[in-house]
Amino acid sequence: MAELELVCVPTRILTDNDDIVDAIVEFGGHNIGPEDIVCVAESVVAITQGRFTRPEELDVCWQARMINRFIHPDGSMASIYGMQSAMNLDGKWKVLGAFFLGAIAKAFRKPGVFYAIARAASLTDDVTGTMPPFDKHIVFGPKDPDKVAEKIVQRTGCYGAVVADVNDLKRSAILGTSRGIDANKIAQLLIDNPFGNDSQMTPIVIIKNYASVSAAK
Repeated sequence: MAELELVCVPTRILTDNDDIVDAIVEFGGHNIGPEDIVCVAESVVAITQGRFTRPEELDVCWQARMINRFIHPDGSMASIYGMQSAMNLDGKWKVLGAFFLGAIAKAFRKPGVFYAIARAASLTDDVTGTMPPFDKHIVFGPKDPDKVAEKIVQRTGCYGAVVADVNDLKRSAILGTSRGIDANKIAQLLIDNPFGNDSQMTPIVIIKNYASVSAAK
């Protein structure tokens, strides 16, 4: 009987000169079958879409500086530049409002309200959040992740595809899926973060035999 297997696909450094679907075909196409799920790291999808900036290109406002004082240093908004990027995308007053609502919600032991409202903040990778040379950049969330997943399926013939946001703190979220894929199930399979977005250069993971194993359960 077939078993689930997570296969990491090594690549070169991918940039905004690359197309993520072309890269998946080039580096992993030979190992992708009709029962497999192709998973790709959201930061690399965003990079190939040109969705990044350098901190020195940002004009940091006082609102970003103020909010940043209350952000945990290990959080996704660890620097004033990440916070400013989120404000540029979502609007500074929306992010500021989300901050105050989040603070009130925390007082009632309801975490996560800030990031639920300020979606750009939850999707932005701050400085050092991804592989070199983009560790000196701020990387925004990917555009149209569902469409990216559908394109992967069309090009590779795989069972399904997802764009995933996973880290080493057991946080696993699926930002985009192809049709018919259960995002929660895939998120659990990726909970131990098989991706390597640093020197490993393995931003693509193939879940082998997913269709047949799921059908057997």
